[in-house]
Amino acid sequence: MGKSVDAFKHDLTKIRTGRAHPSLIEHLTVSYYGSETPITQVANVSIADSRTLQVQPWEKDMVGAIEKAIMNSDLGLNPNSAGQVIRIPLPPLTEERRKDLIKVVRGEAEGAKVAVRNIRRDANSTLKDLVKEKEISEDDERRAQDEIQKLTDEHVAKIDSVLAEKEDELMEI
Repeated sequence: MGKSVDAFKHDLTKIRTGRAHPSLIEHLTVSYYGSETPITQVANVSIADSRTLQVQPWEKDMVGAIEKAIMNSDLGLNPNSAGQVIRIPLPPLTEERRKDLIKVVRGEAEGAKVAVRNIRRDANSTLKDLVKEKEISEDDERRAQDEIQKLTDEHVAKIDSVLAEKEDELMEI
């Protein structure tokens, strides 16, 4: 269940808010000597200011490949290169785009909740099998089901709090 919450948090880092953050492009891969390599392994990604990311490749000849990877991503970013440094200005999000992103975030949250509930269902079916095989008593099964439900509720609450934080962050101007 914890892994579902962590995966949800990881997925949210890829969704752009109003401010610059290196995790926005860290998942991109660059063609490096014929193989796809994460951008963080060929360049340093940092924040230049609140609305600009800065990418500094370790090799001069990687500037073009990094720019191409950023432009081909679905992030809608236009990198500007000044010699060996690539600057990526992040345009402010429109109200409509913010609402679309909130819908995406809510969908991701619902997916994470479904994953947690599936884990609960699997655990409960395992308990039923143990009762059928007389390995545990029905009282033990009931106690375990209550404990599983408590864990499920805790993890769903964590997902809801992360969702609320992300929604607030998206609506900030």
